[in-house]
Amino acid sequence: MEKAIIGRKIGMTQIFDEAGRVVPVTLIQAGPCTVVQKKTAEKDGYEAIQLGFHTVPERKLTRPALGHQKKAGLEEFKKVLKEFPLDDCSKFEVGDTLTASLFAAGEFVDVTGISKGHGFQGVVKRHGAAVKRMTHGGGPVHRHQGSLGAGTTPGHIYKGRDGAGQMGNVQVTVQNLDIVQVDEELGLIAVRGAIPGPKGGVVFLKNTVKVHAEKQVTEAGRVNPQKASARVNPQKASARNK
Repeated sequence: MEKAIIGRKIGMTQIFDEAGRVVPVTLIQAGPCTVVQKKTAEKDGYEAIQLGFHTVPERKLTRPALGHQKKAGLEEFKKVLKEFPLDDCSKFEVGDTLTASLFAAGEFVDVTGISKGHGFQGVVKRHGAAVKRMTHGGGPVHRHQGSLGAGTTPGHIYKGRDGAGQMGNVQVTVQNLDIVQVDEELGLIAVRGAIPGPKGGVVFLKNTVKVHAEKQVTEAGRVNPQKASARVNPQKASARNK
């Protein structure tokens, strides 16, 4: 079953697994989210649900957003709206409330958020460009980008070339993160590893698009003739004594 939820990044911590190993995790305050809209293949051409997150007063919403939520019959209005395309939306209805209990430990999710903004940065910090040699006569250009070699042909710099500019503050998706723990009482989901965004940033969780294949267990006693351990060297004494 495909599922999704909106949450807020709390921060990173560490927990211990059953073997006593330290696991770095990010805590996410998942939900509660309300299903604001449901789209079907018959009416809209695709299956999707729109979730609302973070309750706000009516006066803090624009009229289009307010009218959209009143049409859904909501009593509490949400600030964040996000649509999640799903293969099957039959188990969701408008007005349903989704909480952290929707997910379980051991599942894999893709987490999307807005990365931290670092303002305008040079090419060294933004793209990892090399710093010029700190020798005599180098001048105050050690961290400059330098010539890009446009020349007569092509006579211009291609679009998308690495350069200085705004760093961060873009949408980033980290795929295939496994859920370590789910606290239904507190509404927390502990995801292994780091996720994009600052503390308090809004993030979106959805089932991962990665395919997890089950490991095939080979039968005991089978010998792979391609391995060196299976080939017998007749020149060795151990092989002649057999």
